[in-house]
Amino acid sequence: MSAHGLGYGPIKPLAVRLNESTRTQLDIIAQLGDRTVTDEVRLAIEAWIDKARTDPHIQRRAKDVRDEIEREAAGKRDAIAAIFNATPASKTRTPPRPQDA
Repeated sequence: MSAHGLGYGPIKPLAVRLNESTRTQLDIIAQLGDRTVTDEVRLAIEAWIDKARTDPHIQRRAKDVRDEIEREAAGKRDAIAAIFNATPASKTRTPPRPQDA
């Protein structure tokens, strides 16, 4: 496999700690499937992600998180507009009148 994987960008390493029994079982499953342990882990994670995508609870949480991101972004946009689009009161005051002599 290339350094960029399956078209999802660069591959990043992930260290996973397993107990000895789980690791041995994973080794055997990989051997029986003529795959590497890394391939087995990748397939398992991809399957779990696919399952999570259809989970109604995860979908609701994703909507809540997106909504919160949009609220925060709107607040930041408003703050930037206030900084750069507003004219400070000190710049709009009329100049002082000359004093009568």
